[in-house]
Amino acid sequence: MKLSQLLVKPTLLPLSLLLGSLITISTASADSKYVAQPGHPSLQKWLLPDEPPYPADNKPSPARIALGKQLYFDPRIGRDGNMSCATCHSPMLGWSDGLPTAKGFKSQVLGRASPVITNTAFNSLQMWDGRKKSLEDQATGPMEATVEMNTDMIALKRLLNNNGYREAFAEAYPGEPVNATTAGKAIAAFERTIISNNSAFDRWVKGDTNAMSVQQVQGFKLFIDPDKGNCEVCHSAPNFTDNGFHNVGLASYGKENPDMGRYAQKPIRILKGAFKTPTLRDIELSAPYFHDGSSSTLMEAVQHYNRGGEVKQDLSPNIKPLKLNQQEMEAIVAFMKALTTPQKPFKLPLLPLE
Repeated sequence: MKLSQLLVKPTLLPLSLLLGSLITISTASADSKYVAQPGHPSLQKWLLPDEPPYPADNKPSPARIALGKQLYFDPRIGRDGNMSCATCHSPMLGWSDGLPTAKGFKSQVLGRASPVITNTAFNSLQMWDGRKKSLEDQATGPMEATVEMNTDMIALKRLLNNNGYREAFAEAYPGEPVNATTAGKAIAAFERTIISNNSAFDRWVKGDTNAMSVQQVQGFKLFIDPDKGNCEVCHSAPNFTDNGFHNVGLASYGKENPDMGRYAQKPIRILKGAFKTPTLRDIELSAPYFHDGSSSTLMEAVQHYNRGGEVKQDLSPNIKPLKLNQQEMEAIVAFMKALTTPQKPFKLPLLPLE
C-alpha cells in the first residue's frame, strides 16, 4: 500500500513557491560551513523534533493512534482480503517492502518503489510525485487505486462497522462518520508515530563524542562540503530532505516513455523526471534505493551521484560529477548508516473480529 520520506541558505527559483516543491540550486553559501564537533551549536539545526506537525482536526491521541495501528495492519481492507498498509510498508523492512518496485492488487508489479513512511509526518507533500498534500490524503489513496489495494468500499464500510471497530471509532473520533475518510485520519495518526530522531548522529550532535566513528565524522564533513559530496543541497536539516523534487539522472529516465514524476502534477520543464527527495534517516534499513529501486546498496547510490548521474537530459543542476575517491565514498556510506535510530521491539495489534 502506498502510504504510504539544501546546502543551507539555497537560492530558490522564483517558480518554486508556485510549485510547492522547493526546487533548490546550490550556491555553496558560507552558511553551510558547520563546525563538525560533537555538541557544537552550529549543528543544532539537524535535531528533529519528537512531535511532527498535525492538522487541527486530527490531533493525536492514544485512541486515534491505536485505531490507526489496527487499520494499518488489517489485511481485510484490501479487496482480496490479504493486503494491508504493512504489506508494502513493513516495520520488518524499514517501513518499505524490500522490492525494487511495489506489488499491488493481485501481485501486479507497479512502476515505483514503495515509499518509506519513516518521518513522512514531516513532509510538506506526500508520495514520490507529491500528488497528496497530507498523510490523511495519502492514507486513503491506495484504497481507491485499482492497481493497489483496490478496496471494495461497501465491504470496507461493513468491516469498519463491526463491533470492535465501531467502538474504537466512537472513542477516537466521537461524532464523526465511520468511513474511509475517518479511517485515513486514524492511519495518519499512527503514521505520525513512526519517527527516527535518535540515531548515532543525533547523539553526536547533542554532545556524545563516542556516538560516531572517525570515519562517520569524516563522512559527515564530506556530506556537507559543497566542494565534495554536496549531499546537503537536497538532503538538508533536520530530516535530511529538502521536501523538493529533482531529476537525478537515473538510467530509467533514458528509456522510452519514462516516468515523468512531479511533471505529471506540475507540467513545468524543470520538474520533468523529478521525484521527491527521500529522507536519509534510517536509510540503511530500506534498500533498494531511488523511486525505481535501481540501486541495491548505499554504495551503489553514492557511486551514481559520484558519476553525476547516468542520463543528462532534464538533469537537476545540482547533480554534477563529484570526483570522490573510494575512501571518501565509503566514509559517506558509513555516515548514512549513523542515521539509523535503534529499532525497538514492535508489537502487532489485535484486530477486531468480524
